[in-house]
Amino acid sequence: MIMPPDRSDDLTLQNCLFALRKKFTDDNIDTADLDARLLVQAATGVDHAGLILKSDHILTAQERRTIKKMSQRRLRREPVSRILGEREFYGRDFIVTSDVLDPRPDTETLIEVVLTAVQTLQMANRPLDILDIGTGTGAIIVTLLCELPHAKGVATDVSPAALEVARRNGIKRGVAERLNLEETSWCAGIQQQFDIIVSNPPYIVKAEIEKLDRDVKDFDPHLALNGGPDGLDAYRKIAEQCPARMKPGGLIVLEAGFDQAVALASLLMTAGFKPHDDIPIITKDLGGNDRVVTMLWP
Repeated sequence: MIMPPDRSDDLTLQNCLFALRKKFTDDNIDTADLDARLLVQAATGVDHAGLILKSDHILTAQERRTIKKMSQRRLRREPVSRILGEREFYGRDFIVTSDVLDPRPDTETLIEVVLTAVQTLQMANRPLDILDIGTGTGAIIVTLLCELPHAKGVATDVSPAALEVARRNGIKRGVAERLNLEETSWCAGIQQQFDIIVSNPPYIVKAEIEKLDRDVKDFDPHLALNGGPDGLDAYRKIAEQCPARMKPGGLIVLEAGFDQAVALASLLMTAGFKPHDDIPIITKDLGGNDRVVTMLWP
């Protein structure tokens, strides 16, 4: 490794950062610069500006040991979010553990779609009931409750460990009093009706999971990835169960795989959902891929 903890020579913050960045680059880690910076910041307690202002800081033995352990984990392709125990999502930090899917920037598209649709439908200033199916970290529902202070949320997950992470994130972001957590499969047993239903369910084709990057296949729970033989199993359950949970005029917003949006839209329309003239059925993410499908209940 780049910096044995027992070496006697001085190692500055700047030199450590350069060395770690090079190590990650040489190991073909695409986000080498960002990863090195985040790990060094976490180990030393400095912020982004501090990397410059304190560039001559001599690392302590403990800081060097911490950076060494963290960098070894990253070289095994463990995501930085799991090493640090948190991930930024829509401008807020969320707790991440091995029990939940690591929230990704693509999912922020779903948040944008919901917030835009709420404005279009003139729902922003009225009390809203939101259901998040398969909540995982709770990043989606917690973010929406932060952005929509008049809303209340219900979040479901089949995993009690995932619900505990969502509970902690609700507390962390100050919305726990407006969030109920339910251990169930999809929305089975939920009697309430909702203005908005959202979900980022498992949608990876089962046979494709082993072909995913190691960051995903080795560290994300497969329960949160496996969408069945064609990737659409979760969507079929959602299309089957959600109509009974929708208020008239309610909004359903679902994340989809890059090649699944048309099939998902068809499933929803078969279940009775309708498009809205002023809201796109399919919204692309920043990478230009189809990412979010949106419809209304009549």
